[in-house]
Amino acid sequence: MEFTGVTLWMALGFIFAAYSVIGNDSIQTLGTFLASNKERFKWYTLWAAASAAMVFTLLYGWYFYNGDIAYERLTQIPFQEVQWYHAMAPMVLLLLTRIGIPVSTTFLVLSAFASTVVLEKMLVKSMVGYGVAAFAAYGIWILLERWIDEKADKLKPENIRYWRIAQWLTSGWLFFAWLQHDMANIAVFLPRQLTFGDLVIVMIVTVMLLGYIFYREGGKIQSVVLDKQGTRYVRSATIINVVYVCILYFFKELNNLPMSTTWVFVGLLAGRELAISQIMPNYKFEYVFPIIAKDFGKMMLGLGVSVAIVLLIHYWIVPNGLYPITIQFGKG
Repeated sequence: MEFTGVTLWMALGFIFAAYSVIGNDSIQTLGTFLASNKERFKWYTLWAAASAAMVFTLLYGWYFYNGDIAYERLTQIPFQEVQWYHAMAPMVLLLLTRIGIPVSTTFLVLSAFASTVVLEKMLVKSMVGYGVAAFAAYGIWILLERWIDEKADKLKPENIRYWRIAQWLTSGWLFFAWLQHDMANIAVFLPRQLTFGDLVIVMIVTVMLLGYIFYREGGKIQSVVLDKQGTRYVRSATIINVVYVCILYFFKELNNLPMSTTWVFVGLLAGRELAISQIMPNYKFEYVFPIIAKDFGKMMLGLGVSVAIVLLIHYWIVPNGLYPITIQFGKG
């Protein structure tokens, strides 16, 4: 049996983290894909396409990074024995996901393992990511919206097929780039080098959870995407994919420190909405600002919970030795 030495808290933490990360953060990459295709394709067709990208990404990382499916995002967070308070973080994330709050899984999950110094570096990188995404999206859509109006300038029937193919390809590319960042939020509960048997178990669990998310059409968190102008249109969805994936690759190559892709995604949508409000006469700032402010407020809520978890662990739980009895499923 693989995963030797697995404890109860490691197993629970991994399962809760996998569901929460896929349910919360995958909407960043698959939300527009789901919104613009759910009326044309069955949910299981979309699930199969996303699952293929998921399996490819896990295999690629495992093979080329010496068994590390986190793509070396966890080099500054060494593996440690998972305790109950580590598993508590994805449980909180699961609760927030269920009520539709798009919080940062990176902060909520990794904060339980990271030192305050690493958390500070992650916060700075994520804030820069939010700003870069917002400014880049604003500049790009200021130009694009002068030529593209999804309602007034609809795609010609003969061109829809090509845009749909482009959207599927860019969605797979984006999902791959996103997983290279956020798989660390799941892999943090596992040994840094997995055997092939371990990898198979991870693939089965994540693919099944991904299927549940597609069956529920994204869940409540999908409203973050549907509230935005034009995200249901295949052309707009494709452009969002390309811009987002370029930003993710930039920060991936910058350094191997984890960052919040949620903040980057929300920043991208904020910049895009502001640009559209400047161009479209019937889409004013008075309507856009509450949407942006609501998303930003939810981000701050997630950050506050993350900071509270860090303070609780480092200044109360660990100093007072509040550890339970460790239960193992296998022999190390």
